[in-house]
Amino acid sequence: MKTRIRELRKARKLSQEELADLVGTTRQTITSIEVGKYTASLPLAYKIARVFGLTIEEVFDFSDLEE
Repeated sequence: MKTRIRELRKARKLSQEELADLVGTTRQTITSIEVGKYTASLPLAYKIARVFGLTIEEVFDFSDLEE
């Protein structure tokens, strides 16, 4: 799944570690989500979106998911 996390994080000048601390996860998890190796759980996706003041749909691209 594609995300805008890296772009949004850099715009806010947040490191992966800082974002991980804000949402209660590890830097490795943030890295994995950014490179598309891991799909965030709904609660984690919500927390990430809240950090940036956006909706989940504005941060995560669901267009590649089949219905």
